[in-house]
Amino acid sequence: MDFSEQTIADLQSLLDDVYGGNEAAFNSLVGRVDARMRELTHRMLRQYPGVRRWEDTDDVFQSALIRLHRSLDATQPESVRGFLGLAVTQIRRTLIDLSRHYFGIYGKGSLHHSDAQGRAADDPGAALDGVAAGKQFSQPVSLDEWTTFHQATTQLPDQEREVFDLAWYAGLPQSEIARLLGVSQRTVIRRLHRARTSLRQMLVDNDTKPTATGRN
Repeated sequence: MDFSEQTIADLQSLLDDVYGGNEAAFNSLVGRVDARMRELTHRMLRQYPGVRRWEDTDDVFQSALIRLHRSLDATQPESVRGFLGLAVTQIRRTLIDLSRHYFGIYGKGSLHHSDAQGRAADDPGAALDGVAAGKQFSQPVSLDEWTTFHQATTQLPDQEREVFDLAWYAGLPQSEIARLLGVSQRTVIRRLHRARTSLRQMLVDNDTKPTATGRN
């Protein structure tokens, strides 16, 4: 689904109906973005080493959808961009919780034989997707690194996080992001650059933090 001006207007109308108390409008809204959200869930699931060994896209999608529905009672984004941002947040939280569930100290994933990159040795999955952030952006490869990376994205300033989520997680092209946010494509590019720079620095800072023994 492309986010044309008409599509955005239609989704905004459904979102307004949801907040007007029309329960059926939520199902209609999800139905309109179902394919995009499933694609988004699939992309994000691939970025969580090991979790996809135990969970498939549909399971994660349904769990995130329940969380999204519940969150609308407390958080009511006024725009389509806000709704999509909330959807990304709930999918990310679902995956983080699943990661902790399976790879906590007593999780069955943590007890399963794994290789040096935190994945099951017999995981049939291909190598992780590269981070679309330039040649100098270090790609996380282990479970801990991915967890750190995903948590770091939540610490970005609002404008940068919004653009990064839509570009990297949702996979929207810069032109669609610009249309969705009502800004120029040049602004999108600038915010993406700042987001990547900030993430790179946060990951470097995390790598250089002293350990519990006081050594790097």
